[in-house]
Amino acid sequence: MGATKVLLKSEIIFNRAQDTLRSCDTRNIDEIAEALGVTVYDGQPFADLLGMYICRWRHRFVFLSENLDEYLRRIVLAHELGHDAFHQKLAAGSSGLQEFSLFDIRTITEYEANAFAAHLLLDSDEVCELAREGKDIQQISQIMNTRMNLLLIKMQEMNRLGYDFKLPGPANGSFLKGERSV
Repeated sequence: MGATKVLLKSEIIFNRAQDTLRSCDTRNIDEIAEALGVTVYDGQPFADLLGMYICRWRHRFVFLSENLDEYLRRIVLAHELGHDAFHQKLAAGSSGLQEFSLFDIRTITEYEANAFAAHLLLDSDEVCELAREGKDIQQISQIMNTRMNLLLIKMQEMNRLGYDFKLPGPANGSFLKGERSV
């Protein structure tokens, strides 16, 4: 994908997340899902699956594993709402969109869902303020109570939008694979 297309897609993802936050007037991910009309089913007995997004008959559903703690649940739900924002047609397929690991940056659909989740959950102004104070990635992620890879995705996307963060490298695409608790 060319640099112009990446920038355009980054702007689209950021703007969609900001519009969602404005219209819902909250960062509470459950309230956002409800306001968007997405039905969330918690406690699914999935062995290896973290979550799943399905769109059927113009109804949108997220199914979340029973193995998620509240912290990881927020991230998985935000990620699935990213699929709702950008991939409804894909999710209308026979098995929907299933998450076995988060922060998979090898496919565009997963990256888009991750970027959307990062923008929903992490405030750009707070990220900037903490970076200006000289905090590193690990410190910022601890202060903001998030995964370092979600923060890296957020900051990568902010760089595409004109910020100039010095980042240690891209997010690790498999750091949540099989992980169940924080």
